Amino acid sequence: MAGYILRRLLQAIPVLLGTTFLIYFMVFAMPGDPIVALFGEKTPPPQVLEAVRERYNLDKPFIVQYLLFLGGIFQGDLGISFSGEPVSDILARTFPVTLRLALLSTLFLMVGGILIGLISGLRKGGIFDASALVVSLILISLPIFVIGFVAQFVFAIQLGWFRTTVGPGAPWGDLVLPAIVLAAGSFAQIVRLTRSSVIETDGQDFVRTAASKGLSRRRIVPVHVLRNSLIPVVTYLAVDFGVLMVGATVTEGIFNVPGVGNTLYQAIIRGEGPTVVSFVTVMVLIYLVVNLLVDLLYAVLDPRIRYAK
Repeated sequence: MAGYILRRLLQAIPVLLGTTFLIYFMVFAMPGDPIVALFGEKTPPPQVLEAVRERYNLDKPFIVQYLLFLGGIFQGDLGISFSGEPVSDILARTFPVTLRLALLSTLFLMVGGILIGLISGLRKGGIFDASALVVSLILISLPIFVIGFVAQFVFAIQLGWFRTTVGPGAPWGDLVLPAIVLAAGSFAQIVRLTRSSVIETDGQDFVRTAASKGLSRRRIVPVHVLRNSLIPVVTYLAVDFGVLMVGATVTEGIFNVPGVGNTLYQAIIRGEGPTVVSFVTVMVLIYLVVNLLVDLLYAVLDPRIRYAK
């Protein structure tokens, strides 16, 4: 197991370097001068522009800028935003909000998605099964921004059940509707994955053997069917947690959530290269760590897997 973890960590290094290089290059190649844009309609003296460029290393060639950024990353320095605030402070303020949003979204997936998928699989071909498949197909087909705006209009504006935007401090209650929207696409996948896994497991010999021994259906479903069906579902949920952390930009923008995704979007609009690249680098690190933990979790859930070999 230790050897496997070491190999995965070594494999993550070129992925991290390649990703940061591409992101830095794309930010560097963006049209326009972000330093000039900082001053709006004012035209500052050339000396001021040159001083600001020098502060952010924008007066140096691309490869030198990237190497300086990379050196700062390995030293724990994420750079300075154009507002003068350290990027690490911005990340420390916004990351807990996105983490809470992703946790709440994952909770909805675990409770609702698995439960509906289980019932759908046990009642294959029935009305509930057909309805669940239709709803999941609709959710998969709709873009996340469409689901977000519709949910905001119906449940926040028309019905008044939630706030239209997240308030200061991002309380848990304000994150409920954004979490549901964020979970919508993955919810459909969880339902379909749980359903197919339950159908396959319910037809296995060990389930029929348990029934032949006189065990009740109430005993067989949670102990034998659901438990064995959850292995691929848990794996998907663990991977999807990293996806939710990384991909919450649209949802946070719709509901004005003061999280990582919304801050990253605003930084892209303003052309803040240091903030964009640093945030994306942290997201890549989170995704790599989550994927490693998923592989280790899969080994724990399924004893047939031996990564050490």
